[in-house]
Amino acid sequence: MSADQQTDPTERDQPAPERQPDWWHRDHPTFTSLTGFFTGLAFVVLVPGLFVALLHVLVADDTAEDLFPFVLVTLAVPIGLIIAPRTRRFGLYMLIGLTVTALVVGGVAALVLWYMITYQA
Repeated sequence: MSADQQTDPTERDQPAPERQPDWWHRDHPTFTSLTGFFTGLAFVVLVPGLFVALLHVLVADDTAEDLFPFVLVTLAVPIGLIIAPRTRRFGLYMLIGLTVTALVVGGVAALVLWYMITYQA
């Protein structure tokens, strides 16, 4: 048997490895920053809503109102991401997205409230 005809039998038996994400999706700083920011935006919108919906299903309304401040415990997620060195950039931008979204929502609510009080019909 010549060298050209010899093949390694283990190469045929092993499945092809799964394709890894491109470098852009793995390590690019812009991708990590944008993903973290929009995760923070979604986090501040979805988590309190889902938490209150779950409380409403499980307990009475008065108890749900009393337990709602415990949603602040979820802030441990971005803080935990900031502590870990590998996820620090993602966690920082997640916290920025969370903060900016909360400020915008609060600012618009205050402006609308001011307008409604000032210009009563």
